[in-house]
Amino acid sequence: MSLHEAFWSASLQEWKQGYIEQGEHFMCLLCGEQVEKGIIYPVEGVLYEASRFMRHHIEAAHGSVFTHLSQLDKRLTGLSDHQVNLLRLFYQGKTDAEVQNEMGIGSASTIRNHRFALKEKERQAKVFLVMMELLHEADKNQSSNDAKSSKQKNTSKDGDAAEYAAIVKRLLPNGLSGRLERFPRKQKHKLILLEEISKKFELDRFYTEREVNEILEGLYDDYVTLRRYLVDVGLMDRQADGSQYWRIAVENEGEERGAQQMNRKQELKQMYKEVETDAGVYQIKNKQNEKVFIASTNNLKTINGRKFMLQHGSHPNRELQKDWDKYGPDAFEIEVLEKVEKKDHPYFDGKDALEKLEDKWMKKLAPYGDRGYHVQKDPS
Repeated sequence: MSLHEAFWSASLQEWKQGYIEQGEHFMCLLCGEQVEKGIIYPVEGVLYEASRFMRHHIEAAHGSVFTHLSQLDKRLTGLSDHQVNLLRLFYQGKTDAEVQNEMGIGSASTIRNHRFALKEKERQAKVFLVMMELLHEADKNQSSNDAKSSKQKNTSKDGDAAEYAAIVKRLLPNGLSGRLERFPRKQKHKLILLEEISKKFELDRFYTEREVNEILEGLYDDYVTLRRYLVDVGLMDRQADGSQYWRIAVENEGEERGAQQMNRKQELKQMYKEVETDAGVYQIKNKQNEKVFIASTNNLKTINGRKFMLQHGSHPNRELQKDWDKYGPDAFEIEVLEKVEKKDHPYFDGKDALEKLEDKWMKKLAPYGDRGYHVQKDPS
């Protein structure tokens, strides 16, 4: 499950704790960091089991869940900047008089009015949540009624199943082990064919783009088109940078299923845009000697995690770690150098764009020897 899906499908309790449990891992809902269960993590002489270490990570990398949520775009929080600032001060335990003095507004009674307005907003949010829960239950009841109605159409379904099998046999006479000679033009035939092809991928398994290409290339020469169609119709989904693909389980068949999956795909895309993360290149600079360390990440919001690693002596660059231990954290600054410019077309390769951007800055800053913490590779 991708970070944006996990974030929006989490319960209120999971949001409050800031992480979810996924199989053998715990996953941070704020940055996607994962820790493995069953491992003891040492931090400054203290041993933490996985869930406690995840809470420590959230505190070290993000400050708190409250801090992270308060930094979200106002489109997501529904709060004005003024309201967010008030909430932050209240969260810090400030009295009304202290809040009034710090914000320089009105009087202590004005702050009390603001508290009342926020309480009113909380009550409104509760009413809205209950209404949405009831709406979801109504949708489930409607789905149940639709299922009952569909049972009355068994004869029609049997005919649809026979038609499905006939179309698959015509397009893939040798089954999924054979070759697809042509791609159908009719939308209904496309959906049936794509649903059959999706069965070449296992459920509950992640694939790299290369693995997807290899599987599809064995079926059809234009495997890129097949891959794009599988994603577009909602039979497969992928990480925004194309690093992972996975099959989506579907229950309905035919054009109606295709339309429903397309709607779901658009919904997930919108969710992703709302919590969209930026990939880019950053530097960790030693202000004492001007040496820099250059790195890239798919999520710039996680660069504080690198600081977390340095603070606990676990950064993979030993020279950087040595100087950090020597000069202390105040001698260093972390700066974003450039973000990846995303392009809205199906062939955009975010991973490749990130690699090229990192290469650009490595050439520009040449962080080797006295200028940085990297070891220059032998050109031969």
